[in-house]
Amino acid sequence: MIRKEELNLVTEWDKTFQKSEKVEHSKVTFVNRYGITLAADMYVPKNTTGKLPAIAVSGPFGAVKEQCSGLYAQNMAERGFLTIAFDPSFTGESGGQPRYMASPDINTEDFMAAVDFLFLNDKADPERIGIIGICGWGGMAINAAALDTRIKATVASTMYDMTRVNANGYFDSENSEEARFEKKKAMCAQRIEDIRNGEYKLGGGVVDPLPENAPFFVKDYYDYYKTNRGYHARSLNSNGGWNVIGCESFMNQPILKYSNEIRSAVLIVHGEKAHSCYFGKDAYANMVKDSKYADNKELLIIPEASHTDLYDGGDKDYIPFDKLESFFKENLQ
Repeated sequence: MIRKEELNLVTEWDKTFQKSEKVEHSKVTFVNRYGITLAADMYVPKNTTGKLPAIAVSGPFGAVKEQCSGLYAQNMAERGFLTIAFDPSFTGESGGQPRYMASPDINTEDFMAAVDFLFLNDKADPERIGIIGICGWGGMAINAAALDTRIKATVASTMYDMTRVNANGYFDSENSEEARFEKKKAMCAQRIEDIRNGEYKLGGGVVDPLPENAPFFVKDYYDYYKTNRGYHARSLNSNGGWNVIGCESFMNQPILKYSNEIRSAVLIVHGEKAHSCYFGKDAYANMVKDSKYADNKELLIIPEASHTDLYDGGDKDYIPFDKLESFFKENLQ
């Protein structure tokens, strides 16, 4: 029998964005196939009738639904979609022990469990379901689209391929057998230390205080996660971060292996100045290479935008919500 965990859900509005008067908001829960209960915010447009097209949103990697995934979900609800923004397993208000772990398999399943929830929701049209993944969850969303034939449209915004960055380092600067061996060796040693200590050591969130010589992308993250712009008390990146061994299995599990077999529509959105833009460009290239289903795939590069500008719009409303609306309306007919 599928059982839900009892979760302690915050009832007051505690988001990093203003509450919209155009949508109804409520907390919901659902269970993934590993028995982990996930918490989500559901946004339903007011004054609508009939079954609605529906979208599940998650990300960034190390964020919570009170940050930008909720912003995306609320904005898309204002445009006529039933949406949920969920916390992945082991994070935020969702269940799962131990905390602050990540898994290519379980986190892909989180998206599929969100689709289960929408598929069975009385207000949602099960034939018109889409997903949005932000940052590291962009890669998870593409992976879910490769597995889940119920997903009719996918947006990956400012995406990371978490398996690639863990195995190869940033900008593929550690892409060698020797470098990978040393990282695996260090994590194996950390496992023993954690067992001896009876707790998992945290790797640390976004660096604070910010060094003067920090790379641009570190400053970009700091500006979002460590300031009033995007700080949240439950956000891993805003605070203690993932466990040191939290992403260990990512090093040997590429998640985008069969992305060129995705038949449903996929839109990849990335900022021109984002340090992570190479993930999006390469994911798109691999998705359409030797694919019979390339016609409904698209890469959209936003001029001047950085990585976190697509978290909350930055200072120039960089998130292309009009494009997202037209993309989903076209593909969730």
